[in-house]
Amino acid sequence: MRVIAGTARSLPLKTPAGMETRPTTDRIKETLFNILQPYLTDCIFLDLFSGSGQIGIEALSRGARHAYFVENGAKAFACIQQNVKFTGFEEKAVLIRQDAMGGLTAVHEKVADIIFMDPPFGMGYEEKMLRALAKMPYVTGDSLIVIEAALGEDFSYVQELGYRVERTKNYKTNKHVFIKRQK
Repeated sequence: MRVIAGTARSLPLKTPAGMETRPTTDRIKETLFNILQPYLTDCIFLDLFSGSGQIGIEALSRGARHAYFVENGAKAFACIQQNVKFTGFEEKAVLIRQDAMGGLTAVHEKVADIIFMDPPFGMGYEEKMLRALAKMPYVTGDSLIVIEAALGEDFSYVQELGYRVERTKNYKTNKHVFIKRQK
């Protein structure tokens, strides 16, 4: 696994040992960041369920002003610390060792421009997190929420939570769902 583009391009990143995380493949990450590129410059980026931190680090490498990394797992959190230090992004990164739901209250920004989450599949975290995000003052009509989810995950409930699906990008086994608040 490596940083694909930007100031930290080609730097290798560590991944936590074991099966607790599923790192996003380089090909899927590249497709995701091709979609996000117009929104990255000087943005505030939240990486929830961070794993190795590769998504937030890629955002920083491509021009994000600041990134929050929220991860509860000890091995994964240690990995994020190493990767942020190795890539030289300590000044732009806030690392929060907490579950993703609790970590939302540790974000102190007026607006979170991009909120990315890659929760464990099939456990219902997507809806719980969207409900919690709806109450956060930094989630505005301009905030873009991106969820990495299993291909069969249903998002038909988002409208009742005050959101709309802007776009869905399907891959072989998973997808990215791009969501915004309804205005």
